[in-house]
Amino acid sequence: MVGSQASMSPKRSACWVALAPLLCSCALALQGGMLFPRESPSREVKALDGLWRFRADFSENRLQGFEQQWYRQPLRESGPTLDMPVPSSFNDITQEARLRNFIGWVWYEREAILPQRWTQDMDMRVVLRINSAHYYAVVWVNGIHVVEHEGGHLPFEADISKLVQSGPLTTCRVTIAINNTLTPHTLPPGSIIYKADTSMYPKGYFVQDINFDFFNYAGLHRSVVLYTTPTTYIDDITVTTNVEQDIGLVDYWISVKGNEHFQLEVRLLDEDGKVVAQETGDQGQLRVPGANLWWPYLMHDHPAYLYSLEARMTTAGPVSDFYTLPVGIRTVAVTESKFLINGKPFYFHGVNKHEDSDIRGKGFDWPLLMKDFNLLYWLGANSFRTSHYPYSEEVLQLCDRYGIVVIDECPGVGIVLPQSLGNESLRHHLEVMEELVRRDKNHPAVVMWSVANEPSSALKPAGYYFKTLITHTKTLDPTRPVTFVTNTKYDADLGAPYVDVICVNSYFSWYHDYGHLEVIQPQLKSQFENWYKTHKKPVIQSEYGAEAIAGFHEDPPLMFSEEYQKALLENYHSVFDQKRKEYMVGELIWNFADFMTNQTPMRVIGNKKGIFTRQRHPKNVAFILRERYWRIANETRHHHSVPRTQCLGTRPFTF
Repeated sequence: MVGSQASMSPKRSACWVALAPLLCSCALALQGGMLFPRESPSREVKALDGLWRFRADFSENRLQGFEQQWYRQPLRESGPTLDMPVPSSFNDITQEARLRNFIGWVWYEREAILPQRWTQDMDMRVVLRINSAHYYAVVWVNGIHVVEHEGGHLPFEADISKLVQSGPLTTCRVTIAINNTLTPHTLPPGSIIYKADTSMYPKGYFVQDINFDFFNYAGLHRSVVLYTTPTTYIDDITVTTNVEQDIGLVDYWISVKGNEHFQLEVRLLDEDGKVVAQETGDQGQLRVPGANLWWPYLMHDHPAYLYSLEARMTTAGPVSDFYTLPVGIRTVAVTESKFLINGKPFYFHGVNKHEDSDIRGKGFDWPLLMKDFNLLYWLGANSFRTSHYPYSEEVLQLCDRYGIVVIDECPGVGIVLPQSLGNESLRHHLEVMEELVRRDKNHPAVVMWSVANEPSSALKPAGYYFKTLITHTKTLDPTRPVTFVTNTKYDADLGAPYVDVICVNSYFSWYHDYGHLEVIQPQLKSQFENWYKTHKKPVIQSEYGAEAIAGFHEDPPLMFSEEYQKALLENYHSVFDQKRKEYMVGELIWNFADFMTNQTPMRVIGNKKGIFTRQRHPKNVAFILRERYWRIANETRHHHSVPRTQCLGTRPFTF
């Protein structure tokens, strides 16, 4: 993965390497920052959303596109193409069954018309940014290779200035080849299974085997954008915050590329636009007397207070660059039995989610996102985990904006094979955590990193693997706790000694003891007591739940009925109410909404553990959970005047 082409001066580079472990900087291995593209007086953004030309490579070896070099000419000249919306997954857009389950290379192409000044102003950089391409991507501009990237869900970019400023053309042709094949060393892992028996399968037949329970959607899931900066530009900003009595402290470090001779002015503005602190230089501390802290939703009268950090870079010449970063002043800490935000005990009452919806698959969609946030507010949820991969940056921006606390999880799901715990997998996993921390380090809503979900952490290599991974993540960001989510027994988990918070998934009376609701409470009590006695760390019930098909009713409750889902949750909640008085610091229901999975006899058109349907209609249990979450909020919040019918959209905000 490549970032900017510009080089940092030796003096500044040495400074950043030395400070990286302390500054929550990802400069340890990755080159360049990954600031979210924002328009400013010095920057322009052009989204390439819309219809792209699309072609799947159905050749036997899936390599025809490379062999015939489809990127060298317009894609339509290679053969038949489809119109494919971006952002979206390609799987559910057409009526072709073979495309829905396609494994291999697919090709996207879009011609972009550039403003004339972009192609003529030599003091301007033009950058191509892909916000998510699942899984492996190769990118060409006008037939010239510019970047490759491994891993979905995280952004990558390339400076294409020389390609678009080298001639009279005001258009550029962007070609992206994407391969969704998963191997034991990808993240998430998978395996290709070849069916060699030609009496039962066609010649060359293969399937993708995965060890996670959601559909492996693929494509350009988020926006592709072009953006500009000056040739000397603000490359990265790192912010950490603290509080001394009533003084908010904002420590900042700014990386500038393209010229070692520059000046930086930094201002911090409150929500009314008033300057409350200012400094000069590429690192410093902004002190805010009487600071308004960033509080979670339902924990304060004015949750999610955001300042704006304005950075202005100038050089001796005419070049200047401006970038504005939202900043929330807050602290996070963990004790033996508490999770603290701003020194106050915080209890996670929230959900696990998926980026998943009808037709779009994992494609980003603003109306769906706003519906989900309105449902979170209605529910009284104050948190969620980004199960099981990083969500879009717009999601985290809304969490900052509305006070929804986030456990930010990397795509480390399905790590069950021994070969997925070896050095090759570890190397890639470390890189992914660097990319994740680099992207999300400045979000106040992100309070904890999760490096994996339900790995085989009882296997012998798991101890070294997770010790290395967690230590590396803490080096990247010493300001946040780190965890992974386990379903291994408390006395066999080799990674648990290295986490700050124990996150446990359990499905009593669902995946075992089917239908026996009476065993939930004793088994759950034993789970909590064993984990805490062994590790003396706060515990989150990071997953629990049962499937319910909307409209299925049975009394006495039977599995898959709405009554069984309700009864199972009530048994869990009875134990939660005891343990949250001691060392339990959170409960996250699985799942917010029904979602698509692979086809198996266990799944009826997807996983039905949602409290909402895939179309966001509430099941009966949504009302039970709403009553519970609002009751917990009323018991635990310190200051709260938000009415029960609170909805979003009452405060101005721009992305």
